[in-house]
Amino acid sequence: MIELLNISKKFNEGTVNETTIFTDFNLKVNKGEFVSIVGSNGSGKTTLLNLIAGTLSCDIGKIILNGKEITSKKEFQRAAKMGRVFQDPSKGVAGDMTISENMSLADNKGKLYGLTMGISKKRVEYYRELVSQLGLGLETKMDIKMGLLSGGQRQAVALLMATMTPIDFLILDEHTAALDPHTAETIMELTDKIVKEKNLTAIMVTHNLRYAVDYGTRLLMMDKGEIIIDKSGEEKQNTSVDDLLETFNRISIECGN
Repeated sequence: MIELLNISKKFNEGTVNETTIFTDFNLKVNKGEFVSIVGSNGSGKTTLLNLIAGTLSCDIGKIILNGKEITSKKEFQRAAKMGRVFQDPSKGVAGDMTISENMSLADNKGKLYGLTMGISKKRVEYYRELVSQLGLGLETKMDIKMGLLSGGQRQAVALLMATMTPIDFLILDEHTAALDPHTAETIMELTDKIVKEKNLTAIMVTHNLRYAVDYGTRLLMMDKGEIIIDKSGEEKQNTSVDDLLETFNRISIECGN
């Protein structure tokens, strides 16, 4: 469970470019929820993810993860219990390292490194088995550098890496936006499978209204730092893209998008 309490956040405070994103903002995501977030540009979606991950700090308020306050914890400290997949497929992987080497890094997240081999031979077959489940044929390319793979292949491996070790929270930051439609569908299906199998608590920001409707257990729409739609359970199941489109178009026009 993650909870944001009375969050306020400004950028460029005290200058002519001062912008207020959140004022007394509150959000609670229960354990096991898969929350999809949509909204126009400038609505606060990405800022919300950065506040949770620790990339940004809030000006006022508290962030609670599983009953423990993490407001003052640095990004690398929060990463021990959080996984994140970025919009840019190159951000979640090391392009100059092989698939096996990337998987080993993820496998050893939070552990101390000694003067031993970078990759345990005992784990190589395990990595190969994990990658084979993607159905992309990458199990035969474990020694290929990540930078030589397609964006979709890298994103699929990044998703595996983000969830290899036990985590409490998964952040999906428009992780299909840079992919072609067919590959994006594959990544969304994989995302849904992993979240369900590992019973993860997750937040996904997306510009694709259909993904927000079809995937996840809860749907939020944000506008100007506020939640204007919050649907879960049967109410979400009965929601269609058309139901969201009128509101989405209206707030987009109002924001000048």
